Amino acid sequence: MPPEVRADQSAPTDQSVLVEQGLLAGKLVLITGAAQGIGRETALLAAAQGADLILSDRSDLVQETETEAKDIADARGRSLTSATVLGDLETWEGAEHVVSEGTKKLRLPDVCINAVGGTIWAKPYELYEPEKIEAEIRRSLFPTMWMCRAILPEMKSRGTGTIVNVSSIATRGINRVPYSAAKGGVNALTASLAMEAAEAGVRIVATAPGGTEAPERRIPRGPGAQTEEEQGWFREVVEQTTESSLFKRYGTLPEQAWPIVFLASDAASYINGSVLPIGGGDQG
Repeated sequence: MPPEVRADQSAPTDQSVLVEQGLLAGKLVLITGAAQGIGRETALLAAAQGADLILSDRSDLVQETETEAKDIADARGRSLTSATVLGDLETWEGAEHVVSEGTKKLRLPDVCINAVGGTIWAKPYELYEPEKIEAEIRRSLFPTMWMCRAILPEMKSRGTGTIVNVSSIATRGINRVPYSAAKGGVNALTASLAMEAAEAGVRIVATAPGGTEAPERRIPRGPGAQTEEEQGWFREVVEQTTESSLFKRYGTLPEQAWPIVFLASDAASYINGSVLPIGGGDQG
């Protein structure tokens, strides 16, 4: 016989609501990096799947995402409860502010989706200046580490919650070694924190997106490829990413957002500590 399941670790008793009202119906979801890209797409899908939202970014463009999310909810006959919080998640103070201010405006989120990150430069590792290595780590590891540190104690105290980290299959890739190392850290963070938090009823999981087609960024991560040599290094990244995919193409934003929303939902209640590659067969 299986061991008795504690109340705070039990599976959801009625999952029909996931079909009838949406995968995230009744949940308050905090999404970082929500002004553009995967974060924005996930926010809009979460609204369509019944979630209320706390949207965070360091750009006030996140307010446009909130407006779009409200329109999506309205079109489905639902009034969206939402808030936006600006913050620089490369710092502990920024993450602490986002969690405390979001909780103050609404309540403690049921789900935290950490979508801040992304390659700033592309070049062979020996050509990275030390300050650029540090910048890549600050950009793609620390926002997730700080957000987990800021929200986990409250989730554990409440006895329930889900954290979904957005990593990358670039943990095995060329010309982005500092970024690869940062996302490798996100993977390790996810696995280790899941072991620590499970007994308290908190799930921690991650997706690892591959190359993703998206509109041109309205908030650039960096100066972009300036010289012909830099453009060549970036093309190598694109070619390697495409060739590593069994489909030989980039994914789409919806193809990245749907797995995140699934993992955030009670439909994934028995998935914990896992990193799900979303790279068209590239396992990262």
